[in-house]
Amino acid sequence: MAFVSRQAWRPLQLAARGAPQLQPVAQRAFFSSTSSTLRTSRIVQRAANLRAPLLPIKTPRRFFNSSSSKRQQQTPPPPKKGQNEPVKFWPFLIVIALGSGGYVLLINRRKDMPATPPPQSSSGESSGQLPAPHKSTPAFSPDDVTVIFVLGGPGAGKGTQCSRLVREYGFTHLSAGDLLRAEQDRPGSQFGNLIKDCIKNGEIVPMEVTVQLLENAMTETIRKSQGKQPGKKHKFLIDGFPRKMDQALKFEEVVCPAKLVLFYDCPEAVMERRLLERGKTSGRADDNAESIRKRFRTFQETSMPVVSYYEKQGRVVKIDATPKPDDVYKETQKRLTQVLGDNF
Repeated sequence: MAFVSRQAWRPLQLAARGAPQLQPVAQRAFFSSTSSTLRTSRIVQRAANLRAPLLPIKTPRRFFNSSSSKRQQQTPPPPKKGQNEPVKFWPFLIVIALGSGGYVLLINRRKDMPATPPPQSSSGESSGQLPAPHKSTPAFSPDDVTVIFVLGGPGAGKGTQCSRLVREYGFTHLSAGDLLRAEQDRPGSQFGNLIKDCIKNGEIVPMEVTVQLLENAMTETIRKSQGKQPGKKHKFLIDGFPRKMDQALKFEEVVCPAKLVLFYDCPEAVMERRLLERGKTSGRADDNAESIRKRFRTFQETSMPVVSYYEKQGRVVKIDATPKPDDVYKETQKRLTQVLGDNF
């Protein structure tokens, strides 16, 4: 058996690929016993005569993993709406313009509004309200006004001694308790209920209310006496005040510095007996056993530190209030003369 050489087999292979009907011929020629050269030339000649068009070589199918192919076939999601859009600034400009315009209109409107009228009187009687102390300097000078604080426990006899000093020495007696009770009963007072509850419970009325009531009373007294006795030096006995340190400091800051403190010292048992006896005819809501005990505790806790404060400054005249009222008054005259002189 004769074989076709490598050089002769290549043309046969190409010819058979272009013409499928020549494939059997090429196979037979591969093992033919005839001359390889002659066979080759004939097959080539025959393939040329047929002029069969060359068929495209099919690419073998490839198999991929389903999961990987799905990932390759998936398309990216479309971008979200407005994600890549440019930022629009015109809405912000509109808001700023509207806000600026409104502010300008508000300023112009306030300029056209009339000014708030001042209060009609310093006493606050016409409006039914008390103006709050707001001055940084005292309303009265110590050269023109003498102020003596009169302190002592409830029932010590402060009011009795003050009334005698008024008759003989021309003092003006201002009782903080009487002023508070008058303000409580005044029609239209905004502090009436507050004062009533504080007095009933034995508590201290807020400082601003008491200080303003005292200043108003002093101002009214000086105003009435200016036409009768111009240039007269005014003297005030302020009974039952100050009850606390903040009241003392505030009064001296906005009203007038005190000359001294007249302190009537009396045991609690004596004061309680006097108050219960007075309660039979006084008609005061705080002249009862429960309110009296509360007032005692309040005085010891809040008013005694005031006495100690002024005592350290040498501005306290201490009087024993246990004896009879006449004896107490004689002692008061004696001590005040020693401190203030004969014509105090």
